[in-house]
Amino acid sequence: MVTITHIDTACMLIDINGFRILTDPTLDNAGHLYHHGAGVFSRKTDNPSLPPSGLQPVDLVLLSHHQHMDNFDHKGREFALSVPLILSTKPAAKAIRGITGLDDWESFSINTARVPGLKITATPAQHHPWWVPGFIAGKVIGFIIEFDSQEDGVIYISGDTVYFKGIEEVGKRFKIDTAIFHLGAVQVRYLTGAGEYTMNGKDLLKSIQRLNPNKVIPVHYRGWTHFKESEATLKQILAGDPPINRKVSFLPPGVPTTI
Repeated sequence: MVTITHIDTACMLIDINGFRILTDPTLDNAGHLYHHGAGVFSRKTDNPSLPPSGLQPVDLVLLSHHQHMDNFDHKGREFALSVPLILSTKPAAKAIRGITGLDDWESFSINTARVPGLKITATPAQHHPWWVPGFIAGKVIGFIIEFDSQEDGVIYISGDTVYFKGIEEVGKRFKIDTAIFHLGAVQVRYLTGAGEYTMNGKDLLKSIQRLNPNKVIPVHYRGWTHFKESEATLKQILAGDPPINRKVSFLPPGVPTTI
C-alpha cells in the first residue's frame, strides 16, 4: 500500500509498505524572510501540517535541490541530516556531507524487504525560463520511484521545473501511474520580469497530456510569496479540461491519502 501525506510546499511523506520517504523537506514555521541566492528573497506564509517530531521514522529523503529555501529550509535540513540516506543532485552532494548525488537518468537501488526492487532514478528538470542561464537557479532533478509490485506504472516527482523537452523524455522512458508536479508559476519580477521558474497550470495540462498518468497530485503552489499563480486559478484552469481534471487530487494537508 502507498500513502502520501502533504506536509508543506513540495514536502511529502510517501509511505510504501512501511518504507517512509520524505521529499524536499521544508519544516520551518511561517513568517520568515529567506534569501534563495542570486538576489532572490521571499517570505514563507504557511506552516507545515506536521512538525518534525510527527514524521519519524523516515528511511529516505529525496531532495530535488539544496540551494533554495522553499525546498530545503532550516528545520528541513536539520531533519534530513538525521535520515540514513539522502538522494539529490551532484552539486548538493559536493556542498553537504552525507548526501548521495545522482546525474540525470542515474538510478540508485535500495535493498529493503519492505519494498522489493525499490529503485530511484533521477530525471532532468529545468528550473528557469529558457532565456535565463541554468547556473542562475542551479541544478535540479526530479525522481522516478519504482518497485516490483507496481502494476500500473511508476511514481514520478517532477522537481522544480518548467515544461521542457525533458518532460517528454520521461514519458518515453517510463509508464507513469502517479505524477506529482511542482507548480506555483514562480516569478522573481524585480530581477527577471514575467519569466517563470516552475510550471503554471497550462504547463501542467501539457505535461499531463504528454505523460498520460493515471493520477496527478499538485504540490509546491502555495506557502511562499514568490508563487504567482493562486490555487483558485490553478483549479479553474484544470476545470477547463474535465477528463484531465478527473485525474487530479489536491491532498488535504497532514492527512495520509492512499494512491
